[in-house]
Amino acid sequence: MQKVYFKTFGCRTNQFDTQVMMSKLKDYELSQDELSSDYIVVNSCTVTNGADSSVRNYISSMKRKNPNAKVILAGCGSHSKGESLFEDKKVFGVIGHSEKENINAVLKNEQPFYQIGDLEHIDTTIVEEFVGKSRAFIKIQEGCDFACSYCIIPQVRGAARSHKEETILEQISKLASNGFGEFILTGTNVGSYGRDHHTSMAKLLKKMSQIRGVRRIRIGSLEPIQIDDEFMELLSEPWMAKQLHIALQHTSDKMLEVMNRRNTYATDLELFNKIASKGYALGTDFIVGHPGEDEKEWGIAMNRVKELPLTHVHAFSYSKRDNTASATMKPEIRGNIAKERHRELTAIIKAKNYAFRREHHSSLEVLLESGKEGVYQGFDQYFNKVTVKSDEDLSSNWVFLNNVEVTDVGNETKV
Repeated sequence: MQKVYFKTFGCRTNQFDTQVMMSKLKDYELSQDELSSDYIVVNSCTVTNGADSSVRNYISSMKRKNPNAKVILAGCGSHSKGESLFEDKKVFGVIGHSEKENINAVLKNEQPFYQIGDLEHIDTTIVEEFVGKSRAFIKIQEGCDFACSYCIIPQVRGAARSHKEETILEQISKLASNGFGEFILTGTNVGSYGRDHHTSMAKLLKKMSQIRGVRRIRIGSLEPIQIDDEFMELLSEPWMAKQLHIALQHTSDKMLEVMNRRNTYATDLELFNKIASKGYALGTDFIVGHPGEDEKEWGIAMNRVKELPLTHVHAFSYSKRDNTASATMKPEIRGNIAKERHRELTAIIKAKNYAFRREHHSSLEVLLESGKEGVYQGFDQYFNKVTVKSDEDLSSNWVFLNNVEVTDVGNETKV
């Protein structure tokens, strides 16, 4: 039986899409070794020019290391760079998002192929297992209706569209019966779920929580304007992970306007304080070094970051993305300045996270992932990583911890 290796770049949505493709393999063996595989399926990311480069470099390295393998390009990069890579014979085949559920048939192509499909597709696959995972990612929607100036994702993922509620709930039921207790909702713009189906994220969460075996639900990333009163009422529910990731992207109102964002700092601060008062940790995305981010705006932004009750940050140094509005904006910020600003921002949030962990070191509910030599790691309800040492095999187990040791680099304990 021929072997297929999957290489995944980018976000949790891509991770889920890879699981969909894995679940559809019927006539092929799933491989863990790219060098001995007959096919290498590259689930690509194209969010920045740098992401494109990483994908191209990987494909080139596989052509050298395993020249007999047939490389298939999937993911967002198929829609932005797939045609040129195919024409240059860098890959054997290209498939778009709508074709991934047909991966078993696609691999049977004996001649090079380019099957890009459309950007209106919604998956119907029920994934019953996650290879090598103790937490399950659930994709609940696809696409985005926002028009942020730096982002190409709406062009390669299409407009926002929701998965059917019954498909999502069936998926969670099957995974819960297979032992999964933590579910992470993901998508291109998760908070837009339900608008096209006359429902909402909050209504979905309530139905999910009623499924036997569901212990904790996390939400990938929300936009500030998507958090309404109906959602806020759920924050005291025991099955809600006590951490939300809310994408601000910046804290300077001038920069938010330049980025064509829909949030403002004043409303963001009010929202974050309200959620933090309910005992939540709060994370955000933040773009550093976007064109126009002068010293004055950076100073304003950092003073505001210090005001916000943030505990986590996913900080990006701006990377130009061709075919976006930001790509032509001036003045550009030099790379060394962006790196220094990135360090400043992450240091502020690291200190905030340390202070938060010192106040939340007991009554921790941690789902441990696989470990080795008696050392296991997992995330608590606040999305802080905890290292646990034990003589027992605690892989994929839940543990309750009190008075863990809090250091500047993480939490740890022995059980």
